Amino acid sequence: MINKLFFCLSFLTTTVVSGQSIFQSAKWIVPGFKEDTLLRPCPVYTKDINVDKGLQAATLYITAHGLYEANFNARRVGDAYFTPGYTRYDKRLQYQQYDVKSLLKKGHNSVAITVGEGWYRGRFGGNLEPNTYGNDAALLFQLDLIYSDGRHISIVSDSNWLCGAGPIRYAGLYEGECYDTRRRTAPASPVITAGFPKDVLIAGTTPPVREKEQFHPLKVWITPKGEQVIDFGQNLAGWVRCRLKGKPGDTIRLYHAEMLDKTGNFYTGNLREAQATDTYILDGRGKQTFEPHFTWHGFRYVKVEGCKVNANDFTAIALYSDLTPTGSFSCSNAMLNQLCHNITWSFKGNSLDIPTDCPQRSERLGWTGDAQVFCRTASYLFDVDAFFSKWLQDVAVEQAPNGAIPSIVPDVYKKYRKDPRSGAAGWADAATIIPWTLYWVYKDTAVLTRQYASMKAWVDYINSVSTDGLWTANGYGDWLAPGDSTSLPYIDQCYWAGSTQLLIKAAGVLGKTDDVEKYTHSLQDIKSAFLKKYISPEGIAITNTQTAYVLALQFDMLPETMKKNAAARLAALVTNNNYHLATGFLGTPYLLHALSENGYTDLAYKVLNQETCPSWLYPVKMGATTIWEKWDAIKPDSTVQATSYNHYSYGAVGEWLYKVVAGIDAASPGYEKILIRPHPGGGLAWVNASYTCPYGKIVSNWKIDNGRFTMHVEIPAGTRATVMIPGKESVEVTAGMYDF
Repeated sequence: MINKLFFCLSFLTTTVVSGQSIFQSAKWIVPGFKEDTLLRPCPVYTKDINVDKGLQAATLYITAHGLYEANFNARRVGDAYFTPGYTRYDKRLQYQQYDVKSLLKKGHNSVAITVGEGWYRGRFGGNLEPNTYGNDAALLFQLDLIYSDGRHISIVSDSNWLCGAGPIRYAGLYEGECYDTRRRTAPASPVITAGFPKDVLIAGTTPPVREKEQFHPLKVWITPKGEQVIDFGQNLAGWVRCRLKGKPGDTIRLYHAEMLDKTGNFYTGNLREAQATDTYILDGRGKQTFEPHFTWHGFRYVKVEGCKVNANDFTAIALYSDLTPTGSFSCSNAMLNQLCHNITWSFKGNSLDIPTDCPQRSERLGWTGDAQVFCRTASYLFDVDAFFSKWLQDVAVEQAPNGAIPSIVPDVYKKYRKDPRSGAAGWADAATIIPWTLYWVYKDTAVLTRQYASMKAWVDYINSVSTDGLWTANGYGDWLAPGDSTSLPYIDQCYWAGSTQLLIKAAGVLGKTDDVEKYTHSLQDIKSAFLKKYISPEGIAITNTQTAYVLALQFDMLPETMKKNAAARLAALVTNNNYHLATGFLGTPYLLHALSENGYTDLAYKVLNQETCPSWLYPVKMGATTIWEKWDAIKPDSTVQATSYNHYSYGAVGEWLYKVVAGIDAASPGYEKILIRPHPGGGLAWVNASYTCPYGKIVSNWKIDNGRFTMHVEIPAGTRATVMIPGKESVEVTAGMYDF
């Protein structure tokens, strides 16, 4: 018996329609029975429907307060998970639309819809309190049937439905899930209709979360502590599908972890309050297949209790938003190839409907800083236009009336406290950086139009709280930098200038000439105040750190006369640090760019190729399969720290690999004009890279053979490109394949 059947249909492609107009006659319904206050079983809504002969079309519209899984005649509707997705539910609640004709039959049909707690009412966020958006598990349902004789019948959620507690005893994003096969759906009782609003309903437009790659056990063994553990070989976000057999009441538990400790034992010390445990209680009816419904875990290792593991019966399933891959990068350095693998898998593990910081511990939040530093790299790896556009709408919704942006979106803490760092430099600037990135990569003018008011409100907020041309705010700074701390006010001023510059660019695209003039004057004042306060006449920053010079160069804070000296000071700091970086979340994404754009490409390669801590290749050398939150998450003596081992922020170096090493860049919005400008170095003998832009596939391959440099370039139709061959004059080309 299979407790979850894997028949699935894709979302319908549809014109976005107001949810309020679609669900006109449908009623919100909630269980009529009293629920437990802790570890609530997932309610199952049921209804029997009759289908006549001549059915031509059957379209389902559905959403819930929580997460839903719909079944028609015991067959699953759709192949999407964690629907209706994560948004600021009291302002924006998505609904989905499905073609379900193939799931229906003439005559009697049974409908069963299970609702899990999810982000809506489960324990979520650092406070670990339930009911962030409400304590109900409401359902809204409409099934439109069209017959060949012209009849159009709608079956909707109303007081005629029944509801009972199902076999899922509890399901929490942090806790895991408990499925009791002995428990069928409890005797159903009539539902109660509720008056929840419909004007917040919006059509889901982003690629849904789906089951993706599968991993079979690399190894099953008994640890020094005597625990039975499976190694799947890849740190991922998802769950384990298993086939289990036992006596009635046998209980099987699967515990999830990213790491083993120094002595080779199962390690969960970095999960904070997340139990990350899935429990299956057997009914003795033979081998059955299980996997969770309403939770996921960040893991590579699984500890199994209650049965002897047969490796053939356990499969790890990766889950993430079904984004279209767009980039590929490989080179002659195997460790750099593994780094690229790790970067890609960290984004996969942190793209379950929203961009998150980590998938394993009791966090998994939409940190704005992590998202903005990684967005450009993400755009090389996948088509992320719709993914980030959807999340940006919640950024705007969460924005305070004064323009401040919270550090987490959706903001699960708003209910409990005011974040003293709401409006933190480098975090809140996601409001300007990500919209501009999407415009630059995809020529998405719509996202600029939609987000412009939010961008402007954020910059105006900084203007309103600044004093004497200086912004000095509390914040996170250059988070987790291994070197000396960079002044918070210094960072504030740089990001203020950066956001103002992006606002000017957006205003120019949208034809807002008055704003261009206004904020251009403001930008000049911001930079003047910066030079006066933070830079000596000799061009020395008040905090002599790598990040200080990186940000000054990145955000164009210095006059031309000072840039050369600033770059030289940065180079000296890197060199004196034994060619190692000393940057955190804000400095790291731009470090190699600041070097290579100012004549220090060879030095940038030296930093990239370091294999001792702190460096990008140190985790690779230590066996990482994803990017770590901390450079020294595992100490050189193999001591494991309580941190995240799947955290994409430092993977922002991926942009440099594509843009500088391979040389693929947009010279105009949407890649209508392309720049191919590789920078050979770092001992690399060859690089093969491609990127699928909105016009088609771009290829930039180069190799060095016996001192001879050759390039192969492919340019898609509808574009033109400037190809800059090292040591040669640039060449202007149109679509086609070229060898240089």
